[in-house]
Amino acid sequence: MYAAVTLFVFMCLTATAHADHHQPCHSPNMTGFMSVVSFKGDVKAYGAFTYDSMGKKLRFRSNESHPSNGSLGLDLLMFFEEGILYEIDSKNQSCEKKTLHCNMHPLDIPDDATFLSTLHSGSSSIEGEGLKVSVWTGSLPDKKGHYSMSVTMRCLPVAALYFTESASLIISNIDVEVEIKDPDLLVVPSFCLGQPLEETPEGTVNSFLSEFM
Repeated sequence: MYAAVTLFVFMCLTATAHADHHQPCHSPNMTGFMSVVSFKGDVKAYGAFTYDSMGKKLRFRSNESHPSNGSLGLDLLMFFEEGILYEIDSKNQSCEKKTLHCNMHPLDIPDDATFLSTLHSGSSSIEGEGLKVSVWTGSLPDKKGHYSMSVTMRCLPVAALYFTESASLIISNIDVEVEIKDPDLLVVPSFCLGQPLEETPEGTVNSFLSEFM
């Protein structure tokens, strides 16, 4: 894992930029699985996601079907347009409703991202033995750091790298399907309705990435 990450970073950093004629694409509706791993090799989380690209909604549930030692058990429902984050505990029928300060997440390229390069993973000359991706980079608005995201030519997210002074992560996606299989996952659970918005401690920034950094 570490060697693969190092190689990917090297390719991203040594590629030639051609930002003048590329515009960030936006991902379609998706269902799939996501892994969050630190550069030290620690598995932060692994779980299923459902993403509504039009409604700007994301549900991520980790450590359910594939529990791992040290990984986080999370159930997050994020409404990016409304700026609301729900941390859900279905077992205890409870939740926390928080302000979502940053709408950046690993399933969509930010509008201000810069195109870095087009890369081939595997072989570009043997049919069926390679994957062509575009790589985009930018800075993290709420942290001192930057990111690099790779997507397929149809804008399906493959992996995202996040670098900060305190931590670095690689987030990768597998078994992605371009549909919302269970729309109910993007609906606020009944036991969360009417939940008051919690006050955010000074200096705290709630975001998808802040759950792991």
